[in-house]
Amino acid sequence: MNKDIFVRLLQQRQFKAVRSILDAMNEVDIASLLSELDDRELALAFRLIPKDKAAEVFSNMETSMQTYLVEIFSEKELKELLDDLYMDDTVDLLEELPANLVNRILDAVSASERKLINQLLNYPDDSAGSIMTTEYVDIRETMTVAQSMAHIKETGIHKETIYTCYVTNRRKLVGIVSAKDLMTSDDDMLIKDLMETELISVNTHTDQEEVVQLFTKYDLLALPVLDQDGLMVGIVTVDDAMDVMVDEATEDITKMAAMSPSEKNYFDMSVFDHARHRIVWLLILMFSATITGTIITKYEDAFAAIPLLVSFIPMLMDTGGNCGSQSATLIIRGIALGEIQFKDIFRVIFKEFRVSLIVSVVLALTNGIRILIMYKDMALALVIGLSLIGTVIISKLIGCVLPLFAKKVHLDPAIMASPLITTLVDTCSILIYFNIATMLFNL
Repeated sequence: MNKDIFVRLLQQRQFKAVRSILDAMNEVDIASLLSELDDRELALAFRLIPKDKAAEVFSNMETSMQTYLVEIFSEKELKELLDDLYMDDTVDLLEELPANLVNRILDAVSASERKLINQLLNYPDDSAGSIMTTEYVDIRETMTVAQSMAHIKETGIHKETIYTCYVTNRRKLVGIVSAKDLMTSDDDMLIKDLMETELISVNTHTDQEEVVQLFTKYDLLALPVLDQDGLMVGIVTVDDAMDVMVDEATEDITKMAAMSPSEKNYFDMSVFDHARHRIVWLLILMFSATITGTIITKYEDAFAAIPLLVSFIPMLMDTGGNCGSQSATLIIRGIALGEIQFKDIFRVIFKEFRVSLIVSVVLALTNGIRILIMYKDMALALVIGLSLIGTVIISKLIGCVLPLFAKKVHLDPAIMASPLITTLVDTCSILIYFNIATMLFNL
């Protein structure tokens, strides 16, 4: 939908045409369109969204837009919106809003909903409990298919998903039944004869990354969540799992680029916030790089004797940093997908060692030939070749080991990515280079 045409219709107060456009659009597309409007246009357009779409559009909006709308809504409008919002979306909203607006929302919901919201807010961050919804379809094993379908028709409108129904006995999960099975089975068939009893579930305190891995491994649409007593308290749906995947990937990317992670949109962050999230790691890496400078100054005599040695330092350092980053990236990905664990460390080291031998020999031979052609100096070619082999092997071993050790001590493996590994490898490559040079050239 063209923004200019939409705004023109709003300004001309052709509300029937605007409502017709919004009625035909997808909820996500509406949220995207509204993000391009100013505050006054946003407020007017949102009130024209068909009621059955408003809550879904709201849950797909940026936090700044949600905050503005909550501020200007009347008590009646706010209550209508909250009645249509799923519980997990309401909790996500409360986690982002300022305290005064949180209190306003809590005042607008019923006492039972307030109790449930407070319970969800008290689950640890990044846990299954913090991303689950309590709105799911539960049925009894003594019910027939016909009774279950009637129950879904009666209550399903208020549930986040009806694709999977959960068979419970006094809140204890005993089985699951898919909507497909219900629709293709005889009406008089009992649920206990239809349900699956091989269950995959998580605890409220299970880390959300583990939850995502289960969705990926078993191709799930929803995953039941049990409390400490084994009673069912909610489900995590696939859309929430995908949100976690995006958040975790964003966090890893920012850490791998030596930045502090932030959940805010790029344009929502001020210049100062951007600088604040970047400067700490840059300072750490800058001062750690002085170690490399200190090492170089100890070999001034070698520079004086053979000035050409200096010209190869950037190439060695860059090659080492790139090799270390390659290994670290693959290991971090393997850890994130559950393919690699700390117990696999020796298998990983052995594999990366063999890879580094092949890579380093190819790089060393290529550079050796280049140096022989350009400088006609066999000794220099040998020094650079041996230095490359040592640098590549060390850098790949550092790149594969550090993320595994980080995971072992409960740190994010992404912290051990490119910038930190590059700094460590730079130091090692300089030590290897000048030790080999001083030995072969008798400096």
